[in-house]
Amino acid sequence: MKINESAENYLETILILSKGHPVVRAVDIATELGFKKSSVSVAMKNLRESGHITVTREGYIYLTESGKAIADMIYERHELLSSWLESLGVDKQVAAKDACRIEHVISKDSFEALKKHLNR
Repeated sequence: MKINESAENYLETILILSKGHPVVRAVDIATELGFKKSSVSVAMKNLRESGHITVTREGYIYLTESGKAIADMIYERHELLSSWLESLGVDKQVAAKDACRIEHVISKDSFEALKKHLNR
């Protein structure tokens, strides 16, 4: 199932936050991304309805199997692309921003070829 770039970013953010927080809430996502909580709430509703997250009564957000698969894919792309660009001499912040854009549009075939080329 193809989801949009915004949804991919939210899923990746939930994954990253869950690595450092015992629970993830909409306010944590809003803070991390610099978005209004109301915007995040709408996005969480859409992700919940599409089956990519679950939300407890307490407001704790968890990735479902499908949400985690997407988040893992985007995160892997981001990490590899960022480090590759940095190894080419690109400033760390610029590399991270560029990787964030590229990670959503690069095809699976091209990413796998790049990964193979870089022996990762």
